[in-house]
Amino acid sequence: MTEEQKKSLERKLWSIANELRGKMNADEFRDYILGFIFYKYLSERLNLYADEALKHDGIKFAALDETKDADILAAVEDACLEALGYFLKPSELFSAVATKGAQPGQFILEDLTQILNNIQKSTMGTESEDDFDNLFEDLDLTSTKLGRTVEARNTLIGKVLGHLDSIDFELSNSSSDVLGDAYEYLIGQFASGAGKKAGEFYTPQQVSTILARIVTTGKERLRSVYDPTCGSGSLLLRVSREVSHVGDFFGQEMNRTTYNLARMNMILHGVHYRNFDIKQDDTLEHPQHEGMKFEAIVANPPFSAKWSANKLFESDDRFSEFGKLAPSSKADFAFVQHMLHHLDDDGTMAVVLPHGVLFRGGAEGAIRQFIVESKNWLDAVIGLPANIFYGTSIPTSVLVFKKCREADDVLFIDASSCFEKGKNQNNLRDSDVERIVTTYRDRIEEERFSHKATRDEIAENDYNLNIPRYVDTFEPEPEVDLKGVTTELQRIESEMGEVDEAIRGFCAELGLEAPV
Repeated sequence: MTEEQKKSLERKLWSIANELRGKMNADEFRDYILGFIFYKYLSERLNLYADEALKHDGIKFAALDETKDADILAAVEDACLEALGYFLKPSELFSAVATKGAQPGQFILEDLTQILNNIQKSTMGTESEDDFDNLFEDLDLTSTKLGRTVEARNTLIGKVLGHLDSIDFELSNSSSDVLGDAYEYLIGQFASGAGKKAGEFYTPQQVSTILARIVTTGKERLRSVYDPTCGSGSLLLRVSREVSHVGDFFGQEMNRTTYNLARMNMILHGVHYRNFDIKQDDTLEHPQHEGMKFEAIVANPPFSAKWSANKLFESDDRFSEFGKLAPSSKADFAFVQHMLHHLDDDGTMAVVLPHGVLFRGGAEGAIRQFIVESKNWLDAVIGLPANIFYGTSIPTSVLVFKKCREADDVLFIDASSCFEKGKNQNNLRDSDVERIVTTYRDRIEEERFSHKATRDEIAENDYNLNIPRYVDTFEPEPEVDLKGVTTELQRIESEMGEVDEAIRGFCAELGLEAPV
């Protein structure tokens, strides 16, 4: 698929979503349109797999009679559950439901609800059960937001399925990720339209790219990647684009709806159910991957969120060695401590945080000092421009950590001016991303952009990491030519004298008193 074809597909998808949602908020309709795209993907993927399995018999899966061909269906079901982790009957395929919904007077809501439930039921007792558990729970087809009457809801859903059925996502092309890219595009579009809530599930693509390239520096393969606040899973998937192979994906997300979105996103991008482990719960209060270490860790945690800071956590392995807990009003460093606990010795961790973590005192200052002075884990501090995240205009920073560092200095990068001004928010350009990543990878020092600060230098600053203390971005004012200014003033004064004299002459001719 060419870039123009891709953009055409994206425009068509957004047009479907935008036109059909009516008065529903973008973030509310998101769950429906993305859910139906996911159902279409599961259906077409299974249909392709089943057709291939039945190829030597000259049989098409969709043509099987569910009563007469029960034995064949049972064998196909076993194969699908092993390979794909779920099963759909021929009558439950997306195209069959969409075709029925396009016929006047045909009601599909009950059928559709049952089919989505059946997908989940098909996984019960199998390895994939957890990955499909309540995956479609946000698709409430009885909601009046879809229409005041059953007929109105049925018509709307029928239109959505019909539009989606007409799109070829090229699943048969194994080298293509059209559907995955389309899904990512829609997630980003809904994020930009959902305002403040968007930060719960989406990190802007350019920021994700910076984090992904940082944690994959010098590597072609990763054993594992982890995101403790994974949102829609887009950041995890972005990491996989920077290397040839990622063994396993791990993540945790507190919001149930976003957790469902993350699991769908994984499957849509071809990640096998055995190769991802996404959990739903509060990461700080109830961590779900205890005892595990990861080669790459990326995260964009909620900025300065509240947490319990319970005294019991002082003996928790994640926090105990630091001697301090992050304050209950600001969990930023609690996430950092949690992630450092899970970082493998040969791993790299990159996390987006608000600027306050660089200089706030108290417990946060003590944690910073421990990380830099006692452990030498801090590798880089990168200042990003303001207003590049959905829902907040504050400037942010990327902190990079490694446990086995060769360097004894910390690289500071001031990228606060690296952006293009947009209509609602600023955007990092590809050239900005490249400049930041290259500066990090090559540890380049550039006047008014980057500086390698020794640990002694940081100690002299009392472990305050505020970037202007290390990168001087001051632009001196141009020198004023006082002699030239004086000459110009004398010239203007001389000209004004001539003008005043002319005015007095005119006034004398008119018999008026001169104003000057």
